[in-house]
Amino acid sequence: MKKEEILAKLQSGELTLEQATKALEEADAKKGGLYCKVSEKGAISVYGLQRMPVTLYVEQWLRLLDFGEEIRTFAASNEASLKRKETKM
Repeated sequence: MKKEEILAKLQSGELTLEQATKALEEADAKKGGLYCKVSEKGAISVYGLQRMPVTLYVEQWLRLLDFGEEIRTFAASNEASLKRKETKM
């Protein structure tokens, strides 16, 4: 939903101030940034990295986050072999 639509629904009373605020925050997050949602199966989906969301269960995310420093070290050690994809912002 676009900001104009959200504001119009707020003005007409279709949305509460809390709902409109949440919708506006989600609209801002979707503009090229990363954002999270809970999937239908209760996993965490991260949007904005690629066309499809990256979805993992919380235990998997925590394990991956704990491994983050190793990923950074590996990327730095293999910089010459790695390709970069330009992101749209």
